[in-house]
Amino acid sequence: MAFRIARHDTSDVVQLSDGSRWRIWPADVATTLQWFPTTELEIEPIQDGFCSHVLVNRADASRVRVIDERSSWPSEQVQRSLGLTKRRRT
Repeated sequence: MAFRIARHDTSDVVQLSDGSRWRIWPADVATTLQWFPTTELEIEPIQDGFCSHVLVNRADASRVRVIDERSSWPSEQVQRSLGLTKRRRT
């Protein structure tokens, strides 16, 4: 089943035509900036350390990892995953 973007007011949250709201993985936000309200998306569950689902653009197969909008990312782990923290020297 395909959904369309109903709202994308903030850079990291998208609301789909079914009313569901998804928080976008920080490294994937840029991909969503190429999507339009007419973009048809599918929601697929995934096995990932941080994300529960992926939104897939039917037209070009671009994918963004997401979690339910009411959830939040574990800050330290996200920073480490994105290479934003310095590693401690031992």
